[in-house]
Amino acid sequence: MTILHEDSELFIVRKPAGLLAQPDRTGDPDVLTLGKRHLRQQGIDEPFLGLVHRLDRPTSGVMALARTSASARALSRQFRERTVEKVYVAVVEGTLQGIGSWVDYIAKLDRQPQIVSPEHPEGKRATLDWQALHTAPNRTLLRLQLQTGRPHQIRLQAAERGHPVSGDSRYGATETWRDGEIMLHHTILRVDHPTRSRRETFVAPVPEAWGATLSDDMQAALQRMLAQARPHA
Repeated sequence: MTILHEDSELFIVRKPAGLLAQPDRTGDPDVLTLGKRHLRQQGIDEPFLGLVHRLDRPTSGVMALARTSASARALSRQFRERTVEKVYVAVVEGTLQGIGSWVDYIAKLDRQPQIVSPEHPEGKRATLDWQALHTAPNRTLLRLQLQTGRPHQIRLQAAERGHPVSGDSRYGATETWRDGEIMLHHTILRVDHPTRSRRETFVAPVPEAWGATLSDDMQAALQRMLAQARPHA
C-alpha cells in the first residue's frame, strides 16, 4: 500500500490488487488496519480512519479514507450524492471501439451481486461511461467513468456484454492474469476537500506489472489519459 496524500482530514492511498479494503474473517491484511498502524507510528495513539468507499480485493487503485468523523460524513455524502468523479482503466477481453454508456440493474441475491431486470424489486440502476483507449487482437484498453457505485459494477457490466475484465475468472474471463488480481484499476479520484473550498484530484498510475502485458500503443494511450488529469498538488 502506498500513501498518496495525507492531511488532517484526508488519508489517500494506492491499494494494490489482492489487499482487502477492511478486515474480514480471513484476518488477511487490509487498508484500514494498515492505515491506522501508519498513523500510530506517527505518534497518534487512537487514530480515526473512516472507510467511505471500497475497492474489490482483486482491484487496485486510489482509495480515500477520512481522518475525522465529520470528514467521513462529508465524504460519504459526496459518494452518496454522486458528486465524486471516479475513473478506472481496465483491460477487457474482446474488441470495443469508440465510446458509449452501459445501463443495467444490479441486485445482491444470496449475497452475490447480479445483473437483474429493471423490474426486479431489489435491482438498483448501474450506469457508467466507457471509452476505448486502444484495441488490440482480442483485448481492449478501456477508460471507465462510474456514474453509480454498485457492488462489482464494472466487472458485471463488462462481462454481461461479453467483455470480462482480464483475469476475472469469476465473471467468465478466459485470459489469465496474476493470481488474485484482475486488470481493473481505479486511477483518478476527484472529491471536494471536507474542510477546504477546493476540488482535489488524486491519480494513481496502473501497477508496474501491467507493463509486461500492455503493448507500447496501450501504454502510450494510458500516459495520454493520465497527462490530461490534474494531479493533486
